[in-house]
Amino acid sequence: MQVHCTWTCPLRFTLHSFSKHLGHNIRGCRRESCNLYPSLVATMSTVSTENAAVTTQNESTQKTHHPVQIAKRLEKFKTTIFTQMSSLAIKHGAINLGQGFPNFDGPEFVKEAAIQAIKDGKNQYARGVGVPELNNAISERFKKDTGLLVDPDKEVTVTSGCTEAIAATILGLINPGDEVILFAPFYDSYEATLSMAGANVKCITLRPPDFAVPINELKHTISKNTRAILINTPHNPTGKMFTREELNVIAFLCIENDVLVFTDEVYDKLAFEMDHISMASLPGMYERTVTMNSLGKTFSLTGWKIGWAIAPPHLTWGVRQAHSFLTFATSTPMQWATSVALRAPDSYFEELKRDYLEKKAILVDGLKAVGFKVFPSSGTYFVVVDHTPFGLENDVAFCEYLIKEVGVVAIPTSVFYLNPEDGKNLVRFTFCKDEGTLKAAVERMKEKLVRK
Repeated sequence: MQVHCTWTCPLRFTLHSFSKHLGHNIRGCRRESCNLYPSLVATMSTVSTENAAVTTQNESTQKTHHPVQIAKRLEKFKTTIFTQMSSLAIKHGAINLGQGFPNFDGPEFVKEAAIQAIKDGKNQYARGVGVPELNNAISERFKKDTGLLVDPDKEVTVTSGCTEAIAATILGLINPGDEVILFAPFYDSYEATLSMAGANVKCITLRPPDFAVPINELKHTISKNTRAILINTPHNPTGKMFTREELNVIAFLCIENDVLVFTDEVYDKLAFEMDHISMASLPGMYERTVTMNSLGKTFSLTGWKIGWAIAPPHLTWGVRQAHSFLTFATSTPMQWATSVALRAPDSYFEELKRDYLEKKAILVDGLKAVGFKVFPSSGTYFVVVDHTPFGLENDVAFCEYLIKEVGVVAIPTSVFYLNPEDGKNLVRFTFCKDEGTLKAAVERMKEKLVRK
């Protein structure tokens, strides 16, 4: 994959040091003898202890260390930062405010719906594009949220989480060499999947404190050569929500240059400071937009991996072709339960937002009291802070110190940039944890973190 940003940073190599904690050596398989005949067993039983020792020594010399093998398009990508940090959290007994999964369970009415679906025998392959009941529920929810009426059979595709929706969209609609624009920092699967598609990535960086879209830079970057632009709103990792003004400019430029939009909206129900705006709802944009979403974030059921892509039929065709050869179908009983979840009353979503606002306040107030510079977060369950008051050289060094010496996990944001230097002063915390966990993490940082 060609990338617009070609600068290489030693942070990549510093980050790689995390993998030493994880023991990622690949070993060859030991060849073991098979005892095929009883007489052979009897003969072998008479072998002297000395000869047995020689045999053992010879076996040990047959162990081979093979180099890791990986396609060139993926060789720059290491073990994901989320896996690395979660493993270190376990090793050091740290409180994990890094990876974005709740430490509390989803609602009982959704879990009961899954149990009932299993008992009712809904356990075989589902229709490839989704259980009809779920496609209908997605269509109904989309109409309620955006005012757009979509055909559940022709314009909704159920996937194994939003990550697969992203992969199916990119692999189904992007050709090798196609130019795709990303806003950095970005969810790490975007770049990896674009690399698998052979795309030419161009990157526009959103910078603190407000992570506003640099409109002039966007105007100079987008062109008739641009195939697609990928947007995440509310935005991981910053918590930024794209404003109506920003989305209108992006829409105008996409229509002017005949550019597709892939929009990841998994945090749409976690919008705190303003209303979420779906790009597909803007005038002239539905016909060129793939809208991707999922169950996990809204219902605290990230392990179910139920996602979907909504697009007009001419774009859905490519998405479905890729989906057919990625996973083909997604968990049947979980799809039935998701259809129940999406028809939850408005009170569920209102209570969800209230609960997360309380959790956010605990973390943000605590981080400010500790001494971090905390940037505004209008949506998602993430907060980005400036760690430099504590004197560590970069985000990776700070996060390693935070885990080992303080006992709290955060995510270094440099992994979310094509140029890691852009993120070296920033780290991300999540507040999708129970209040006791958040307060305990804040207390650890107050006790052990010292400004320099």
